[in-house]
Amino acid sequence: MDTIQLPFTDEIKKRLKEPKMLMQFIIGPRQVGKTTGIESILEDYPGPTHYLLVEDEPIRNLNWLQKQWWYTQSLGANALLVLNEIQKVTYWAEGLKALWDESKKKKKPLKCVFLGSSSLDLSRGTRESLAGRFEVIQVPHWDYTLSKKLITSFSFEAFLRQGGYPGSYAFLTNKERWHQYMKSSIIESVLTKDIFGANTIKKPVLFRQLIELLASYPAQEVSYTKLLGQLQESGNVEIIKHYLKLLENAFLFCGLEKYSPKKVLLKASSPKIIPMCPSLIEVLAPEVTFGRRFEAYIGSQLLKLNGEAYYWREGQYEVDFVYKNLTGQLFVIEVKSGKHKHSASLNKFLEKVPKAEVVIIDQNNMDRLQSLIE
Repeated sequence: MDTIQLPFTDEIKKRLKEPKMLMQFIIGPRQVGKTTGIESILEDYPGPTHYLLVEDEPIRNLNWLQKQWWYTQSLGANALLVLNEIQKVTYWAEGLKALWDESKKKKKPLKCVFLGSSSLDLSRGTRESLAGRFEVIQVPHWDYTLSKKLITSFSFEAFLRQGGYPGSYAFLTNKERWHQYMKSSIIESVLTKDIFGANTIKKPVLFRQLIELLASYPAQEVSYTKLLGQLQESGNVEIIKHYLKLLENAFLFCGLEKYSPKKVLLKASSPKIIPMCPSLIEVLAPEVTFGRRFEAYIGSQLLKLNGEAYYWREGQYEVDFVYKNLTGQLFVIEVKSGKHKHSASLNKFLEKVPKAEVVIIDQNNMDRLQSLIE
């Protein structure tokens, strides 16, 4: 299977040429091309480089981090440090802050790129310790357009079943091998390395049950109480909320909040479940219909944009998605997958938010989503 260049590599190459480059964080799911992309950058980089996969190192503490930084500085001008899975270093954010500030004070700048597959650790660390010192580039699951470039015979229906993780594309024609790859190399790796390995999970059986349950409710609003009632393990609503947040930070599932101008209502709403990659549904709940898969896919595409995504419902009226971009412009989005859509709900929403722009999405105009909203 051929490889293609991911968009983030051009952006990193451009930033590496800047004389005062900030620390660069590349984050995204496992197995979507982050490592392959950075390796291609290292091959063409004009200066000395030092690259390490952190989770392969036996000791990953602040002292280890300092040694990697200082060693890279010793390589000379324009040296580049790249650490893959930076969140595996204990107290990495505090360590990078101290090293960055010291290097800046001594006028010994170091170009550095850090990769991570857990948005929780990165966001927590960068927000608390590294403000003003970093930039983030997100590498999401592959969409249909990118997948089609690699697998030209990929139909959209097939993509909704098996798309999103390019490593699995080698097994598209062997369903059993594909399924096993997704279970062991993707889902189990994320659970053991990014979630269980970095968080205290008091009820791991409940956590695993929740994953399978969420996959059966794509693009559906489900109360936390209903989710809890269908799980065999005992728990409470707060545990379910916490576990869903961990799944979102690991790029597996997200629970959209209900849109309301009154912020207090957002926190009390039931979540609309969005698998962040189409193939997760096929692995965990293959009985899900095409319409639900398609709507969930559009929801996952909205999550990749820079604004805020919601759903909306009031009584019998509901719209699929509401999106607010960075300028505050509001869009109300309906997804058409062959089923008849009523305009009454759109009209009801527009009565409340008359300035919202209506966007109708089907299989023929999915590209409009990004060009219109982003």
